[in-house]
Amino acid sequence: MTGDASDAVDIRNALLRLRRTTGLPVAFGGLMEAGHQMRISELSGTATHALRSLVVTSGNGLGGKAVALARPCVVTDYSVSRRISHEYDAPVAVEGLRSVLAVPVVVRHRVRGVLYGALRAARPLGGRILDAAVEAARDVERALVVRDEARTLAAEAGAAGAGREQVREAHAALRALAPKIADERLRAELLDACALLTAGSSPPPRVRLAPREVDVLACVAAGATNAVAAERLGVTPETVKGYLRSAMRKLGARTRGEAVVAARRAGWLP
Repeated sequence: MTGDASDAVDIRNALLRLRRTTGLPVAFGGLMEAGHQMRISELSGTATHALRSLVVTSGNGLGGKAVALARPCVVTDYSVSRRISHEYDAPVAVEGLRSVLAVPVVVRHRVRGVLYGALRAARPLGGRILDAAVEAARDVERALVVRDEARTLAAEAGAAGAGREQVREAHAALRALAPKIADERLRAELLDACALLTAGSSPPPRVRLAPREVDVLACVAAGATNAVAAERLGVTPETVKGYLRSAMRKLGARTRGEAVVAARRAGWLP
């Protein structure tokens, strides 16, 4: 599966974290493509472009071994290691790499990419370095999980023949998920997906709702009770009531149903 530009940014950020937390001077990686191949697309700290766009097949070399086994793999001296095959010795030698680790990015039991870290000297890469590299890969995994869910919900909502209730449920699910995401860029992407579901109208300047008020109204519009909305949003039922009262006041609504209708007319809900 080839990732989009946002996925590539996740790999790039993870490589920077890998170098920062491990002290390794070189890091590179990429996402899986069709079949059992991974393309190295992101480089950090490299001196040449020898590794750029290199296609790694499952089972081949260090990265291919990590893909095949779905677990981290390490060699102390790449070119002479008997633990891997040597299809990629030439570009590795051009870059001057010796000690190399490869950590797979695994989402729902499927390898989605590989992160590498390397030294230009043949020295053992200890457990602390490997643990930090694994944590960098986990960052990518978490981002991919969230983005996959957002894509799935948006695709289901936008598919031909999708009912309005499905759209509203998808919108409510995305709104409930967004506040739980610490990464600001990723959270913004989810909210952009929400905006796609309400495309077609813009809220008039005189009606301004707080994000949490919209979250609560989205849950209510999908049929959730205050208790269910509270569970989805990670707040108390009393907090939900407070946001709902505030939204109703701003929208000039006397009931929950009126608030939902008014929010839809104002462009806040699908």
